[in-house]
Amino acid sequence: MTPQDQLKLEVARAAMAYVVEGAVIGVGTGSTANFFIDELAALKGRIRGTVASSVKSAERLRGHGIEVLDLNDALERGWDIPVYVDGADEINRALHMIKGGGGALAREKIVAAVAQKFVCICDASKLVPVLGAFALPVEVLPMARAHVARELTKLGGTPRLREGFTTDNGNVILDIAGLSITDPPALETAINQITGVVTCGLFARRGADVLLLGTGGGVETHLAA
Repeated sequence: MTPQDQLKLEVARAAMAYVVEGAVIGVGTGSTANFFIDELAALKGRIRGTVASSVKSAERLRGHGIEVLDLNDALERGWDIPVYVDGADEINRALHMIKGGGGALAREKIVAAVAQKFVCICDASKLVPVLGAFALPVEVLPMARAHVARELTKLGGTPRLREGFTTDNGNVILDIAGLSITDPPALETAINQITGVVTCGLFARRGADVLLLGTGGGVETHLAA
């Protein structure tokens, strides 16, 4: 296991303290979330089930014998989601994030919106003073790709189509490079108002509540202000 993977494992284990027994747990997507899924397997008999933010995560959960529920069904039955655990591609001190490197940003944002608490788990390399070094993903309806790319260019970035990739929702991803995101909530709103955009990978208007950060000195806990 690489040193970075060891840090991911440590934060995944730390996140287990936030799992609410008897409840539906929201589960994210990506390499760090995969470590959490593997750890969650030990508690599968003590939770009601899970809601997954991607097909890949759902498959991994089911591979461990963990029940995966449809979000609509869970909510219609009156089941709350007390916690959502997921990683981030970048996160700042205000616990605003860039997510969507794996292309699951729309479903991640939906589960995050429903969850009472968002616990972000990542290694120290993801903590940055200003978001934007990681290209910002934007999920776009296919017929709007060129229009959205033009509008994103006006915002100061350089959009590039993620070649050969289709989201679980059947859409495409434009990754925007060259941004220095000093006001994440405002930029999130601006991008999401472009016609044809499903959502962008800025998680600022609904950021993380808790950051579990893996460092060489152990797992640090940071809370949203």
